[in-house]
Amino acid sequence: MSEPIIADVKAFLLALQDDICQRLEQADGSAHFVEDNWRRAEGGGGRSRILHGEVFEQAGVNFSHVFGSALPPSASAHRPELAGRSYQAMGVSLVVHPLNPYVPTSHANVRFFIAEQDGEPAVWWFGGGFDLTPFYGFTEDAVHWHRTAQNLCRPFGADLYPRYKQWCDDYFFLRHRNEARGIGGLFFDDLNTPDFATCFAFAQAVGNGYLDALLPIVARRKTLPWGEREREFQLYRRGRYVEFNLVWDRGTLFGLQSGGRTESILMSMPPLARWQYQYHPQPGSAEAALYHDFLPVRDWLTESQK
Repeated sequence: MSEPIIADVKAFLLALQDDICQRLEQADGSAHFVEDNWRRAEGGGGRSRILHGEVFEQAGVNFSHVFGSALPPSASAHRPELAGRSYQAMGVSLVVHPLNPYVPTSHANVRFFIAEQDGEPAVWWFGGGFDLTPFYGFTEDAVHWHRTAQNLCRPFGADLYPRYKQWCDDYFFLRHRNEARGIGGLFFDDLNTPDFATCFAFAQAVGNGYLDALLPIVARRKTLPWGEREREFQLYRRGRYVEFNLVWDRGTLFGLQSGGRTESILMSMPPLARWQYQYHPQPGSAEAALYHDFLPVRDWLTESQK
């Protein structure tokens, strides 16, 4: 197995953050990202970038590289082989919250973890993926999103897309609501075979493929007219996003438990959200269609060919 080259991973992640920010600025056309550099007392730091524009109400793109002499007990308890090892964790994580309710919220991240100990082989892996959270569903958009995911997986094996799609469907699920967060995409973790070069290439494909999946959808939906009804439903559904991130998301919990920068970790939250007791969409409405036609797990690529 080839050995990891940490400097190459970090260089890719920094370039990925730059590229995503530049292309999101172009797609928005009205605003630029503001950068906030930060340092972590325990080791490491990062650069957080946030944009408030006319297309993207809030977009946050964060790079972090943190390290320490020992993992928090909550992390090492699940991976006892990591106990006593120094570690480094780095990644790019982003969430884009649109203004127009017909444009979906999207999330992506690519991350790398390595734990080392003198005299022992390093323990390392990649993780990441991207997922889509529409408020108003369009089959054309769902198929495009998943087709892009399938295409970037194909060079690495025919089994990867269905496996990582299923993992995404399982992961981004609000168990307390018995409801999916969105229509999924790709999710992978603990990727360290067959070798570093192949795993790194796949992580690069996922990071570079995110905007190929997102931007055509943004272009199709950003000019659709909307009003108070659509806005209220968007804010209500954003509440589900908050619930998932604070209750179930492992990245959020690891960041907070390991002493990460809270502002950067929680920049994934929408700028506005609402909750409503016992809300039920009107039967037959576009809002009801989200629950009936889009949130239940589907094989979008096979069904679209029927």
